[in-house]
Parts: sequence; structure tokens; C-alpha cells
Amino acid sequence: MTYHLISHHLCPYVQRAVIVLSEKGIAHERTYIDLADKPGWFREVSPLGKVPVLQAGGVALFESQVIAEYLDEVTEGALLPEDALERARQRAWCAYASETLNAIAAFYSAPAEQFEEKRARLAEMFARVAPEVEGPFFAGARFGMVDAAWGPVFRYLDVFDALGDFRLLDGLPGVAAWRERLAARATVAQAVPEEYPALLRRFLCRRPSELGRRARAVEMA
Repeated sequence: MTYHLISHHLCPYVQRAVIVLSEKGIAHERTYIDLADKPGWFREVSPLGKVPVLQAGGVALFESQVIAEYLDEVTEGALLPEDALERARQRAWCAYASETLNAIAAFYSAPAEQFEEKRARLAEMFARVAPEVEGPFFAGARFGMVDAAWGPVFRYLDVFDALGDFRLLDGLPGVAAWRERLAARATVAQAVPEEYPALLRRFLCRRPSELGRRARAVEMA
């Protein structure tokens, strides 16, 4: 089977797919596209016009979690547990990671008058997952599918921390330790190009938002 992953440099959902590909040791080709100027062929393979798309033996799969679970099913060393109930619980926390990414987008897009509200909402999202984290990874000693979903979430915080102390993980030592453990894992660290932090800072600087204002101030300093 040949695999071709259609990607975007900043997309956290692409990162989820890349992490699983790397964890499973699956050889693949990767093509980065500009979502602001999508090539004509892209719409033919992506009904939703979004990345990632995995072309697997001539079949186009879209939606990151669908891709991740397909890759998990067709290779050895499952990232999801065998027990049906626990497997469903972990899938739910993968979905929660996606909702946390939505809260991150709301945070970096918020105007000044909504900034504290969106910051507090994002902090609440991290607080809610905290009791579920067994450590050192989400479900204990073994890296799993939930960890693949949350690695891209925590990566945003690396850039946010350089712009200010937003107290997103205050009082959550278990989540902070989980974040550090994921950041140190090669498959997570290498899921983005080397220029990712600079690209994300540039993206934030273009936002007409409070965080965009702060990012521009830091860049100018």
C-alpha cells in the first residue's frame, strides 16, 4: 500500500495524522498545500476542502481521526485499547481534543473585550481533562491515540507562552507534566517542519485580535 498525506504547515489535524504515521513507522509521501490558494486537484480529493487527506492505494480518506484510526487498524501495535468501553472513552477524549483546538482558535481570534472570557474558557478545557490523565501519558505508561490527538494542542502553548503568562495550566501539574512528556517524544516533536514556530507567530501577527496585537508587540520589541 502506498500512502500520500496532503498537508498544511500549521494544521494541528495534519499533525495528528503525522504522529500516528510516525508512531506506526508507516512510510509515506507528504505534500504541503496553501489553503488560501488551493490547487485545482485538491477539491477532487477533499470533499470538505480541508486537510489532512490521506490517499491510500487510490482511495482518498478525509478527517484526521478517521485517518488515524484507519492507520491504527491496518498495522500492528494498536494505539487504542481492545476493551470496547475503554476504546470508546478514549475516542471521546480525542474528540475533546478537537473541541479544545476550537477553543484555542477562539482564544487567538478574540478581540480585547472578549479576550479574558476566551482565555478562561480555554483554561477550563484543560482543567476538565486533568482528572482523566493517568500519567505519564493519558492512559498510563504507553503512548496512545489520545496522546496523538493532544500533542498538537499543547504545541500552541509553546508559542503562546512567549507572548504572555495566560495561566492556562495553573494548578494542573499533571497536565503540565503530560504536556512536557508529549513535547519530548520524537514523533510529536517532528510532526511539524522546523519553521513551525515562526510560521505560527507570523500567523498570529496577522490576526485582528488581542493576541495578534500582543504578538506584533513582541515581534517589534
